[in-house]
Amino acid sequence: MHLVPADRAGHRTIDGHRVCEAIAAIGDTVHVRSWAERFSLLADPGRLALLLALHRAGPLAVSDLAVATGMRDPAVSQALRLLRTAGVVTGDKDGRVVRYRLVDDALRPLLDECAAAEHEEPHEEPTAAAG
Repeated sequence: MHLVPADRAGHRTIDGHRVCEAIAAIGDTVHVRSWAERFSLLADPGRLALLLALHRAGPLAVSDLAVATGMRDPAVSQALRLLRTAGVVTGDKDGRVVRYRLVDDALRPLLDECAAAEHEEPHEEPTAAAG
C-alpha cells in the first residue's frame, strides 16, 4: 500500500492493492477540485442549456441566447457572468453587441455526450396518477 498517505496508513483495508489503484485514479486533489467546479457549472439546467447552445451554434448574444433557452435576458446575463468568471466562456465585443463563446475545450466532449444522449433517450411525458 505504497500510495496511502501517512495520515491514513493505519486504517484497515480489505483490498490494499485496489486502494492504491483508487488513490492513483483519483490523482491530484487540485485536479479533482477543478473538475468538481466544472461539474457544478453543468449542474444548473439554465447554464447547461447556455453551454449547449454556445457549443453547437457558436458565438451568440445575450438576447439570442435568451430566445434559444427560454430564459430571460437578466438570467442569461447572470449565468454568463458566472461562466465567464469560471473561464468557461468569453465575450467578444462587436460594436454594441457582445457575443459569447465557449472557451473551455475540456467541456466540449462532455457537451457532445450530453447532446448525443438527448437524441438517444426517449422523451416520455409524465402521466398523472389515477385518482
